[in-house]
Amino acid sequence: MSTTYTITLQNCAFFARHGVHDEEEFLGQRFFVDAELDVVAGDALESDSINDTVNYGIAFTVIEEIVTGKRRYLIEALALDIAKGLSSKFPQIKRAKITVRKPNAPVPGVLDFVQVSVEHFA
Repeated sequence: MSTTYTITLQNCAFFARHGVHDEEEFLGQRFFVDAELDVVAGDALESDSINDTVNYGIAFTVIEEIVTGKRRYLIEALALDIAKGLSSKFPQIKRAKITVRKPNAPVPGVLDFVQVSVEHFA
């Protein structure tokens, strides 16, 4: 019987230039990312070793590199790329649920943010 646990990185903030409209690329804006990662424990909990688990700092850096990297038109595509990037870096991740929030979405009205979540199973 194997043990699993969940690691959550909540409200990671980055400045980037994603979106369909030209002004979104020109001006850029803040994006916020949540990562909920279901991890197969293996020996990590017994060994109490950071080398056997998902290192939060490295996971944050993976997210940052993807969010601040190439422009994507859809935040859904961005979320999937983050999920795949984390799963690739850490093979012990079995499910990555990534949520991306875009506070300044160009909509004809007032809202706090637009948010999408993508679930990826490795």
